[in-house]
Amino acid sequence: MSKKMPETPLLDQLESGPWPSFVTGLKRLATDEGKPYADYMKSLLGQLELSYETRKGYWKGGTVGVFGYGAGVIPRFSEVADKHPESSEFHTLRIMPAPGFFYDTKTLRDLCDIWSEHGSGLIALHGQSGDIMMQGCRTEQVQQAWDKINELGFDMGGAGAGVRTAASCIGPARCEQSCYDTLKAHRTIINDFTDDIHRPSLPYKMKFKFSGCANDCANATQRADVAIIGTWRDDMQVNQDEVKAKVAQLGRKEFINQVIRMCPSQALALNDDDTLDIDNKSCVRCMHCINVCTKALKPGKDRGIAILVGGKRTLKIGDLMGSVLVPFMKLETDEDYERLLEMAHNMLDFFAENALEHERTGEMIERIGVVNYLEGIGLELDVNMIAQPRTNSYVRTDGWDEEARKWNERKTNAAE
Repeated sequence: MSKKMPETPLLDQLESGPWPSFVTGLKRLATDEGKPYADYMKSLLGQLELSYETRKGYWKGGTVGVFGYGAGVIPRFSEVADKHPESSEFHTLRIMPAPGFFYDTKTLRDLCDIWSEHGSGLIALHGQSGDIMMQGCRTEQVQQAWDKINELGFDMGGAGAGVRTAASCIGPARCEQSCYDTLKAHRTIINDFTDDIHRPSLPYKMKFKFSGCANDCANATQRADVAIIGTWRDDMQVNQDEVKAKVAQLGRKEFINQVIRMCPSQALALNDDDTLDIDNKSCVRCMHCINVCTKALKPGKDRGIAILVGGKRTLKIGDLMGSVLVPFMKLETDEDYERLLEMAHNMLDFFAENALEHERTGEMIERIGVVNYLEGIGLELDVNMIAQPRTNSYVRTDGWDEEARKWNERKTNAAE
């Protein structure tokens, strides 16, 4: 006999707002009579309503996994299983996504069919980790579900104190603003760190994310220990005829409001003949003007990547944005990708040897100092390494001539 739908007055309130509610999705699964997950989801709704009443969560961890993997399954056991027995276990499988989050409809339907049979039917595309989150199954179903998902060609994602699942934007596959091949870079890095993903052995987690430009659709700067962001180092490309067309479309006042005044470094000026004047040396590559004037403006032709290190959410210290430690690097040839991979290994090895338990890369750098970190991973100091743009830093100038000489020598050697 089918389980009765629980009364959920508090959850019902979440459906009363102007935006779609996750509660509606849970109820749809719970009322999908005849499906193996219907009673499972009814029990889950009952437990969730209890949590809203008491303002307390009732999930605890444990140990659940699949053969050959030390990570990827997030165990959840209920502390109120006596009241809601059907949802006494609600484990999550983290499945590694394709670079750029590309899927065909058959693959998505196959994933849904597997989870309808072995899980709750609840899937998140994608969780904050970038994984396909297969949410809700019992212990005896975990291996069965994983075997079928693995047959589709998917691998288990990361969890725990190891390299985590990477995420990349759609890149050059569909975006004209991308300054490098995010998909190839993603695959190059992650394929080489597979063992560190599946068998966690680090002080804490480490994330790589890849965005093709400063729009940062992969949220790399804010969330990744190592963020690879597309950029360019020559002048922005300008089509003045399209600039004039955009001015005519918006009107001069609105163009000035939406484009000129929004430039964070005041690098733009509108001429009397409605052409655009750009101070490229002052441009900080924020992408705003390009986003507004997609036909008129494009990134420059000399494209590559900047590498930002240390981004994270609140943990031991507050939120950190990634700091620019590699201001520009070409990423076109096989040698370029090998250099990127070597740099990633150096960062991982240094983190493994020097970070404290439960400490992210950004927190480690705050503790030991950026100079020690750069020395440890083999990077030369560069005046273009910045923690945040447009700040007036007060520096000691003793030894300035000697450092300037070293800087010029490095530039000369690089040119040769």
